[in-house]
Amino acid sequence: MEAYGQFIPLILIFAIMYLLLIRPQQKKMKEHKAMVAALRRGDQVITQGGLIGKVSKVKDDGEVEVELAEGIKVRVVRQTIAQVISKTEPAEG
Repeated sequence: MEAYGQFIPLILIFAIMYLLLIRPQQKKMKEHKAMVAALRRGDQVITQGGLIGKVSKVKDDGEVEVELAEGIKVRVVRQTIAQVISKTEPAEG
């Protein structure tokens, strides 16, 4: 019975680590993945590099085309979009 008593603190430490670190990180990753999947033309975004621009084209191969200034467009990997500033509403059809 004493052998099991030695493992209780380790189990408690793992449970606390899971609740405070692992679970919130998984939730944050899930939210980021959903945000990136919902990108559409016209959304204003911030990249992880700090560039602010407007999505001008959404490609199927994991890239988006972001217009940084008038006539200046760059290809950006979807996963490097850090934040969506303003969302465009879907067109009614």
